[in-house]
Amino acid sequence: MIETIQSMFALTFITRAVIVGSLVSLCAALLGVSLVLKRYAMIGDGLSHVGFGILTVSVAFGLLDYSLQITIPGVIIFAIILLKIGNNSNIKSDSAIALISSSALAIGVAVTSVTTGMNTDVCNFMFGSILVMSKSDVHLSIAVSIIVAILFIIYYRKLFAITFDENFAKAIGLKVNRYTSLIAILTAVTIVIGMRMMGTMLISSIIIFPALTSMRVFKSFKQVVISSGIVSVVAFLIGIYLSYLYSISTGAVIVLVNLLLFIIFSIMKKIIYE
Repeated sequence: MIETIQSMFALTFITRAVIVGSLVSLCAALLGVSLVLKRYAMIGDGLSHVGFGILTVSVAFGLLDYSLQITIPGVIIFAIILLKIGNNSNIKSDSAIALISSSALAIGVAVTSVTTGMNTDVCNFMFGSILVMSKSDVHLSIAVSIIVAILFIIYYRKLFAITFDENFAKAIGLKVNRYTSLIAILTAVTIVIGMRMMGTMLISSIIIFPALTSMRVFKSFKQVVISSGIVSVVAFLIGIYLSYLYSISTGAVIVLVNLLLFIIFSIMKKIIYE
């Protein structure tokens, strides 16, 4: 096992993937707790489809080297639009997510079909690949992940308040819409830097699974947040190890490890509380 790990880290692209993946998994898990509790869990799936649409369009126009720089602000804009549609119209939040995500996905596929076609780059964005992380991507992803984590820590108490009781948060003077937008923006950024490796189809799983897994055993918000972060990073590290060992899609293995941990925690819940 030690020799296998050493051979893994001898490969530059795996070292990059481990660094970026661990940070993204941590950020996704932290944000996932609030999203799951606020019933916004599927926003990750919606934003990943938006990200795919923007990425494929950038590839179609030969802007692959600048895809992250283009996609991050684009997905942030759509995250804010999603919130506005869900909060200020007759369209429910889940319907708004489905509306925008399916439209963005359709636009991406349509533009790709009439330009470059469904090439390797597009398939990597759809299903994920640890080979697509360039040096500049790694630097940008690390910087963005650190910013996301710091902002979550700084605004932890405010995010806790709006997660559990928006009316109370408004009563004590918190600007709920501002902090809800902050969650959406941080989620959008995390989705974009994570979908290069996990893929559009699987990225939302690292937001949802760790939170749901931790909630099986732990009850307080703080315990769930800490547990989610640990579960997410552990699942990622185990997943990338098994992916390297058995040559299986990295994103798929990470999701399956998360599923296994969810089952284990569910069994633990029955043992502890029943």
